[in-house]
Amino acid sequence: MIDETLTQLPWDKNSLYESMHYSLIGGGKRIRPVLALASAEAVGGNPRNILRAAVALELIHTYSLIHDDLPAMDNDDYRRGRLSNHKVFGEAQAILAGDALLTYAFELLADSELGQPERQLRIIREVAVAAGKDGMVGGQVADVAAEGKSLTLNEIEEIHKAKTGALLTVSARLGGILAGGTEEQIGALTEYAQALGLAFQIKDDILDIVGDSETLGKPTGSDLRQGKSTYVSLLGLEGAGQQLHAQTLKALSALKPFAERAIFLNELAHYIEERKH
Repeated sequence: MIDETLTQLPWDKNSLYESMHYSLIGGGKRIRPVLALASAEAVGGNPRNILRAAVALELIHTYSLIHDDLPAMDNDDYRRGRLSNHKVFGEAQAILAGDALLTYAFELLADSELGQPERQLRIIREVAVAAGKDGMVGGQVADVAAEGKSLTLNEIEEIHKAKTGALLTVSARLGGILAGGTEEQIGALTEYAQALGLAFQIKDDILDIVGDSETLGKPTGSDLRQGKSTYVSLLGLEGAGQQLHAQTLKALSALKPFAERAIFLNELAHYIEERKH
């Protein structure tokens, strides 16, 4: 459903399209749109009604990956088992493709077909904050500045609440808000997604040490090479695993108000903890 919607979006067939499409359709777990759709279902809404808004989150995530891979950032040559965008299209085109994906996402969020102007306005602001200086971009700035430094657990968590967690959290909130959830329900989804975001990052740190580069679709050991403080470098593999499980339990606990409507969100939390890539 998500991939079908992505491929059906109107695209201009040119070199910019090729660069955008290369990274957007090149695989991925689609966790952010899945989280939005599952959250809409949890509050009693119809996920299909928010599909275009949900896939907008994947556009933002993809833009961030393209820019993360650039030589000035993480300098990764591979993503999702293929050459990174800048290795195929050049650095300038990769930067522009990322910019275009970000702005296209807000075009989708403002689409009149959603027919919910008040909720849309709220979501557009929340997504902008989550993706910007107080969210994902701000977290990336802090992450770059922290290279080569020894951080405390709290400092690592604050970086990843912004860098990874902000977009995951707003994904859950988007689903809840656009589907007409109550403030109590949206609050529970927020608590769930915040814990899920930390669990996701802890698992990433673990996989960077013990994962298989072929399965991951990118080189392992990049955090160590860049001198980054991680959950594993601070707590060891066993301690990081314990933190991962604790955050998973916290996420699951937040789902109690939704009962059987949260089955997919429950499964998603377990998937994050157990995933191999």
